[in-house]
Amino acid sequence: MTTQAQVVELLGELQRELGLALVFVAHDLAVVRRVSDRVAVMRQGRIVESGPAEEVYDNPQDPYTKQLLAAVPALDPEVAARRRTARREPASP
Repeated sequence: MTTQAQVVELLGELQRELGLALVFVAHDLAVVRRVSDRVAVMRQGRIVESGPAEEVYDNPQDPYTKQLLAAVPALDPEVAARRRTARREPASP
């Protein structure tokens, strides 16, 4: 198990056992999804989208959020094709 995985697991345990709330700032979207109940996506210092993590990841509304999620590599060819399409949409100003 990597150090990152151990830290993420520890954060999850602390959240569950202590009801701990965290402000977690990261660029690794997989880690953010794993440890977050709510997500805020920022662009140029401004929040462009926020909400429950599942909703933001599964149904992003802002073009910039769509582009960020589309940039994550996918092994499934259908998922990869959808992400390529999303990357071509213009980001919000």
